[in-house]
Amino acid sequence: MATVAFIGLGVMGYPMAGHLKSRGGHEVTVFNRNGDKARKWAEAFNGRHAPTPAAAAEGKDFVFSCVGNDDDLRTVTIGENGAFHAMKQGAIFIDNTTASAEVARELDAEARSRGFHFLDAPVSGGQAGAENGALTVMVGGEPDAFEQAKPVIESFAKMVGLMGSVGAGQLTKMINQICIAGLVQGLAEGIHFGKKAGLDIEKVIEVISKGAAGSWQMENRHKTMNAGKYDFGFAVDWMRKDLGICLAEANRNKAKLPVTALVDQFYKDVQEMGGNRWDTSSLLARLEK
Repeated sequence: MATVAFIGLGVMGYPMAGHLKSRGGHEVTVFNRNGDKARKWAEAFNGRHAPTPAAAAEGKDFVFSCVGNDDDLRTVTIGENGAFHAMKQGAIFIDNTTASAEVARELDAEARSRGFHFLDAPVSGGQAGAENGALTVMVGGEPDAFEQAKPVIESFAKMVGLMGSVGAGQLTKMINQICIAGLVQGLAEGIHFGKKAGLDIEKVIEVISKGAAGSWQMENRHKTMNAGKYDFGFAVDWMRKDLGICLAEANRNKAKLPVTALVDQFYKDVQEMGGNRWDTSSLLARLEK
């Protein structure tokens, strides 16, 4: 059993912290900006809650974070009452936020100067994956720190991989989002085309999902897309945040992402339709408007 802190109890962080306590058997203290939610978590999982990130992190072996973006991450780490001010020597900070590789490297340098370790460890699998403890975790950092943290991370994961040095986890998550964006747009266009052609979409998917066109998105999202229901997963606002990170990194490393840039604009159209909180499969709604 390890002593663990978890900072950020959103739709992902709340169940992830829960698995660290219930499945991993660790001693877990949580922090959330909404203190009521932290108290609710502590009651539900027989854990502890703290008034600040620093108070949550003090003396812990492992400190996790899962917040909104780069600025949120800086606030809970190096900001006033941030976790970095209380981390003990040799501890490991594991960031599950989808953020930039740049901020990961920045915080790694700060952690090193303070005598502890930093891993960037964004996750994939969405809310359902978090709730089921079946996330995929892409990690960047030193191998020794990774090996120490891996058994703890596995409390909420089905796959944990070391992708390279700090920043590599975030870069891998960018590839994940790039691939998803193209897949969802292709699925949306396929369903839209099938409807216009007068085909039975369920019959179509039953056949083509068993061939080269098959994908997780097709298996798990075609029914809700076909029904025009878009409240089953990762929100458009968050996807645009992630694609913005991808496009900014591509601008730095000179990668060409024409399809990603185009799909990002399609998601902007969905936002303008009022679909900010719809899930990413709502690209179909744009085609049908």
